[in-house]
Order: sequence, then C-alpha cells, then structure tokens
Amino acid sequence: MRSRIFLLIILTMVSFSMSSAQKPGKKIKISGHVVDGTMTPVVNAIVMLDGEKTNVTTDQKGMFKIKVKPLNTKIAIFTMTNGILEEPLDGRKIINFRFEGSVPVQTVDTDPLDEVVDIGYGSVRKRNMTGTVNKIDGTNPKYAAYRDIFDMIRGEVAGVQVVGTSINIQGAASLTLSTEPLFVVDGMVVNSISDIQPNQVKSIEILKGSSASIYGSRGANGVILIKLIGSGN
Repeated sequence: MRSRIFLLIILTMVSFSMSSAQKPGKKIKISGHVVDGTMTPVVNAIVMLDGEKTNVTTDQKGMFKIKVKPLNTKIAIFTMTNGILEEPLDGRKIINFRFEGSVPVQTVDTDPLDEVVDIGYGSVRKRNMTGTVNKIDGTNPKYAAYRDIFDMIRGEVAGVQVVGTSINIQGAASLTLSTEPLFVVDGMVVNSISDIQPNQVKSIEILKGSSASIYGSRGANGVILIKLIGSGN
C-alpha cells in the first residue's frame, strides 16, 4: 500500500513538472529612458523587439515601458531622423538609450480624419464634417512665386473656378445670383482678399456644402478661410 502511495506521489510530481514546463514563460516588464547627445528626452521614438516594430513609443519625458517574452533577445529604439539603437536584453529590466547628436521631436502618424479644421467660429474634426474641405499650407516656399492670392487658389485648389478676381467654389456660375464665397481672414469676415499677397498667407481652407453651414446663408456659396503669417491664430 505504501509503495502504491509513494508511486502515485512520484507520478503526480512528474506530471506537474511536465505541465509547468509546457506553459509559456511569464512576460517581463522592461522600462527605460531615451535621450539624445544633449541629454534631451527623445519623444515618440518607436520601441522594437528582435527587429519587429511594436506599438510602444517614448513619452514626453523620453520614457518607455514594454512587456517582453522570455524568447525575446534584443530591444531597440528607432527614430526616423537618427536611425536605430539596439541593446541585448540579457535579463535586464531597465535599459536606457542615448543617441549621438540632437534628435528632433518625432511625429506620429495620425488618421487624417482626426485633423482639426479651424472654421472661424471654432474648430471641428474632419471625421465630423460631411462637406468638403480643401486646405493649402501657405508656408510652402513655392507659393511665393504666384502673382496674387487668386492665382494661388487657381493653381492649388481642385474644384474651384477662378476667373480674374472672381471665385466660384460650387463649380457652377449663375447669371442672376452672385456665386462669390464668404471670405474670412483671421476669424474676421471681409469683403475682399485682393490686398493679400501669397507670401503673407499661412494657410487657406475652402469649405463647401454642410462644412460651410455654420455661417448660415452667408456660406451658401462656400467659405474661404485665410490665416495670415504672424496673426497668432
């Protein structure tokens, strides 16, 4: 009887040992700090494991935290501007990185529909707008070559008809009613934009349809929002 009990205990222990060995190892939490050659935190750098990109990035203080599997052997930090730094894990729980030289703030790809559009009276996200928005980033040096702002809009915005100083956003002229859009410059409604030069423009946004409905009947022909360089907006 005793031998049977002893054998049963041995078999139980062996079975437990085998089942434990088959279970995947517990993940290990790794943290670290990433700086550049000036000891400035590197923001939005991508954390990689064994050459594979993860969805973890460094925060505003250059810090990161990530859980790694026992099978992982290397951790790396990647930036678009300064490349990659790699370190072996070797059982360490704190791993810091330092790039040479200065590392500019890394941009994170975002959904274009999450872009905030300034509509003069406030701002909304593109995903919440059912009308059309076209935008010109006026800070591009090439725009300074345009003769005037009308030439700039004609050359850069699709679906907008510009003849001389007359603009038709809707794409269909009327013989009886004005087709001129509403002009809003730095949040103020103006009668004309003729005195604005291309090199003064920070951005131009064209609102159509329901995107312009916040302006009521005045926005029926569309709205042209203009921000000027140095306006503070």
